[in-house]
Amino acid sequence: MSIDNETAAAETDRRAPSEDSGFIARVIGAAGDHDGPLLRRLFAGLDSADIADVIEHVPLETARTIARMIGRELPAEFLADLSWERREEVLPELPTDYVGQALGELDTDDAAAVAADIDEKQLGEVLAAADEDTRLAVEEALSFEEETAGRLMQREYVAAPEGALVGDVIDRMRADAAELPDVFFEIYVVDPMMRPVGAVHVSRLMRAVRETPVAAIMAPLKALIRPEMDQEEVAVTFQKYHLASAPVVDEAGRLTGTVTVDDIVDVISEEGEEDLLKLAGVSEAAQTDTVMRSVRARAPWLLVNLGTALVASAVIQSFEGSIAQLVWLAVLMPIVASMGGNAGTQALAVAVRAIASRDLTETNAPRYVLREAMTAMSNGAIFALVLAGVVALWSHNALLALSIALAIVINFACAGLAGILVPLTLKRLGADPAVSSSVFVTFVTDVVGFLAFLGLATVILLG
Repeated sequence: MSIDNETAAAETDRRAPSEDSGFIARVIGAAGDHDGPLLRRLFAGLDSADIADVIEHVPLETARTIARMIGRELPAEFLADLSWERREEVLPELPTDYVGQALGELDTDDAAAVAADIDEKQLGEVLAAADEDTRLAVEEALSFEEETAGRLMQREYVAAPEGALVGDVIDRMRADAAELPDVFFEIYVVDPMMRPVGAVHVSRLMRAVRETPVAAIMAPLKALIRPEMDQEEVAVTFQKYHLASAPVVDEAGRLTGTVTVDDIVDVISEEGEEDLLKLAGVSEAAQTDTVMRSVRARAPWLLVNLGTALVASAVIQSFEGSIAQLVWLAVLMPIVASMGGNAGTQALAVAVRAIASRDLTETNAPRYVLREAMTAMSNGAIFALVLAGVVALWSHNALLALSIALAIVINFACAGLAGILVPLTLKRLGADPAVSSSVFVTFVTDVVGFLAFLGLATVILLG
């Protein structure tokens, strides 16, 4: 085999199963033929994340067939790795006792996430099949609102009293190894009331001599998480203090669990994707979405956009006499609105990101507003000169060039202000600035652009 062929083969071997069209075709064929032994061989040895990925990429009926035929033999972790949309679709096909047992094998935060997607009637049967500790942990997690720390919280943690020695803590962890979390980063030092007073990184614990009190090597806690805290706020806290984990406490300050960075990575990814979709007026988008679900998610904001476009058209219609006298107005007016819209979108993206990351607050809002206004006006001046030169050479009409230059400066200034003031205003009113701002910013830049250009041209050229 040549070096090139060997490299290509190696690249193929490294591909995820879901990226291998031949593998996916074999899975679909085996499910269609109800060939259980072949399905078992295809899934044997795959990581739980790869199993979930394959089930995400096959048609829904194939995924349901896989769950019915070999679901009991799949590792519990694949349920946690599935998207919630596909999980909701395959859970009814899995045996109740298997799901109950799987919840017990998962970390409590993952078990809660899976349980939240189980049909209410089936959930009762699943919890009845689970052990008591799992049932209590899941019921406690589901008592909290979605997208809160209570849903992310892992109930398994490691704590040590203030007076404990390093050697005692290590010996206790070894003796109770079966009860330890699969992965943990810190040991929380607690007072007699189980309130965390500090934390010791596992790496520091292992370096210390056995006779050292854990209180002597503990670090102060940078943050305490309340279970009702919004998950986005938790993510901001993790980013701010560069945390690997953080303790969760109840109203009395007692330690009840921990949130770990792996869950925060998922939250940041989900929130970023959600904000990106909302900026386009789309509330959700998944590969498992039906046409009707996609239509319902997108149509409302398209309807609002239609209303704002009609208003902009009414502005144009009010200048029909001017447009009839000077066709150049019809040729050039889309440029003013388009460039203003792009400038507004730039300011809007910066503002929505700053609001989401808590960088933009009421305290520093004036500085952001001034910066965006000055940036937009500076860009407006630059492109006004460029466009005026192009229009003057193109149309041989200096007054027309002056009109469009002034209109560009005005529209850019309004675009910059709208791009930051609209999301700030919507946030102040309690609306989601990501999902609703773009429509209103576009409305402002279209109306101001048409009104400024056509109005100025009417006064300067036809007045």
